[in-house]
Amino acid sequence: MSITKQSYPALTAEFYARIRQEVHQALGEDIGSGDLTALLIAPSLKVSASIIARENAIICGLAWVEECFRQVDASVDIHWLIVEGQVVQANQTLCEITGPARALLTSERCALNFLQTLSATSTQTRQYVDAIAGTFSQIFDTRKTLPNLRLSQKYAVIVGGGQNQRLALYDGILIKENHIAAAGGIAAAMAQALALNTQKSIQIEVENLMQLQEALNAGASSILLDNFSIAQLTEAVIINKKLGNQGVLEASGGITLDNVSAIAQTGVDRISIGAITKNVRAIDLSMRIKPSEN
Repeated sequence: MSITKQSYPALTAEFYARIRQEVHQALGEDIGSGDLTALLIAPSLKVSASIIARENAIICGLAWVEECFRQVDASVDIHWLIVEGQVVQANQTLCEITGPARALLTSERCALNFLQTLSATSTQTRQYVDAIAGTFSQIFDTRKTLPNLRLSQKYAVIVGGGQNQRLALYDGILIKENHIAAAGGIAAAMAQALALNTQKSIQIEVENLMQLQEALNAGASSILLDNFSIAQLTEAVIINKKLGNQGVLEASGGITLDNVSAIAQTGVDRISIGAITKNVRAIDLSMRIKPSEN
């Protein structure tokens, strides 16, 4: 497969293996025992096509598109006119594709599904990042991702300028209200988490300023401030400063583009937003195909 090489941030050999697996599953789901409609097209017909953006976006997912076409027919040739993470405008052509018509038509939907979804996450992430520009805060994702697309969406968050929270349950400790209740309180939960000595991050969720103080007293170094008001966030930052900025403070819950700037201006370190991965609206993209001249 001849492809114009791009610079994909954070794509290791392990990550490429994951992309291949995701694409294999998506194609299997879509093609099954065979693409019946593609049988209407002569096997020998070669065509060219373009993928076009129908709205402004941050484009993410080039490697997934390439893999979709490669797995259907390795002879397909893709020439990208953009790079990963580029801002594109409505009606802008993203790439030119040539190859067997059947292969392009069979690959089309899965390739666009990946590109539309990952670009949506990157685009929405960038909107939040831009909204807090000039502040100390950073935008983080959560585990609220689409099933089986967690690594891909977290990659898209990075492309959009955001940061990744823990990848999964095995990747860090987040002590939430139910954990606190089951463990016997904030101090007990923190003591048990520290005693595990996992060498992974430990974060504890609090719901008010009293719990914040209790968590800090228990040695918490990373604290999730759940659904705090602007006034509470401001006070939380003051409390933390009095202790030498002991804990990394993260605002979470009820965050929108309308209030994220005000939240950032309170001085919290991080702002986590589930919506950038779970509430995305696919970017409008399309592929247009035409027979090649013979």
